[in-house]
Amino acid sequence: MLRGREGRHASTVRRLDAGERVDVTDGAGTVAECTVTASAPGELTLAVLARRTEPPAQPRLVALQAIPKGDRGELAVELLTEVGADVIVPWAAERCVAVWRGDRAARSRARWSMAAQEAAKQSRRAWFPEVAEQADLAAVVRRVEAAALAIVLDPDAATAAASLALPSSGEIVLAVGPEGGVTATEADALRAAGAIPAALGPTVLRASTAGVVAASVILSRTGRWRQRAGG
Repeated sequence: MLRGREGRHASTVRRLDAGERVDVTDGAGTVAECTVTASAPGELTLAVLARRTEPPAQPRLVALQAIPKGDRGELAVELLTEVGADVIVPWAAERCVAVWRGDRAARSRARWSMAAQEAAKQSRRAWFPEVAEQADLAAVVRRVEAAALAIVLDPDAATAAASLALPSSGEIVLAVGPEGGVTATEADALRAAGAIPAALGPTVLRASTAGVVAASVILSRTGRWRQRAGG
């Protein structure tokens, strides 16, 4: 039986009815392939046809996303989730206009987490991405130091992101700076920790879209992407 918010969405918004197929996931790799046997307002009765467990994808993609202003943060999270980011870290970079302090930090992270969850369901992911706590430069540097490969996007870099050799396992950490770019202090700290400055192309992208473009370039070369029916 599917009840609560998910049941209401399935029965009222999507209007699923008896005989239709639906997959149910816990967001941690387990998927139940089901068919609807009955539908009522706010709930569905499901018959489980099969269960499967999908292993975590390798290599993992960690996006260090500088916090954009307004609702562009949720947009960045949605797009990163749809292409396959595994961890999204809100980065309080020096030139970020938006700053999360006090209660606002918890509320903002909750909005990002909800955006990730909704996007994961829409894109039929068995694993939902983690939205980590807001990170300062020191926390970002620690992520970079632990990575199998770390990239900091830089439109002036001589190296193209598409030309980098990629690891087959471990974490690929992608640092996406704010609209004004990373500061010299941040750039020096990231490079000292092992991050490679890399460019995406001839144009400068917004902070809310640069991450998804870079993630697409990277993940399309890792073997994680495969054709799926209807996709």
